[in-house]
Amino acid sequence: MAPTLTSCPKCKKETLPHTVCPNCGFYKGREVIDVLKSLDKKQRKLKEREIKENEKEQKGSGKSLNWEELSKK
Repeated sequence: MAPTLTSCPKCKKETLPHTVCPNCGFYKGREVIDVLKSLDKKQRKLKEREIKENEKEQKGSGKSLNWEELSKK
């Protein structure tokens, strides 16, 4: 039987529930593990770039609503 996976709220990668995300090191909105610390310089730059791109995507997906659209909800 395959384990159930959930998506990390920070980086959206698949991870086991109730565990620290091995990709970003966050658990319940807090950074628990500094994943960049153990990487060499080249890997760290790639990881930082990936994290920034994910944050931009998350901000871009949050469509801002005006007061008329909010009153409809």
